[in-house]
Amino acid sequence: MDELDSALVRMLQEDGRRTNRDMAQALGIAPSTCLERIRSLRERGILTGFHAEADLAAIGRGLQAMIAVRVRPPTRAVIEDFQAFLEQMPEVISLFVLTGNDDFLVHVAVRDTDHLHAVVLDKLTKRPELADVRTSVVYAHMRKKVIGPSL
Repeated sequence: MDELDSALVRMLQEDGRRTNRDMAQALGIAPSTCLERIRSLRERGILTGFHAEADLAAIGRGLQAMIAVRVRPPTRAVIEDFQAFLEQMPEVISLFVLTGNDDFLVHVAVRDTDHLHAVVLDKLTKRPELADVRTSVVYAHMRKKVIGPSL
């Protein structure tokens, strides 16, 4: 990735709806060059998609929590099956598979504390491979919109 590629990735992370013409003008390049560079970034797997970001509270999911989960036995099959189960849960908005004391860190967004309680007790603890679960309510969440390449 060169400086032009980095600039395009940054611009698209800031606003994925920015037009090709606008980005080309801002960078001082031809629109055809801009389009070809973006096409190349997609083909190389650097740009993996475009999405709309929704306000979680506005869609009825104003409470977020992080749930640390440990499963037993910690085999590949158990980890992969439990991961597949978590990926199907509508409350899960992101999922981390970990090393160390916990096997998963699950980021959920739910309506309220009753909904969170139901997720933990009615969905997670019913799984036979679940060995331990710890839930932390998220007071605030910040996510960087622009992530540059490693220096």
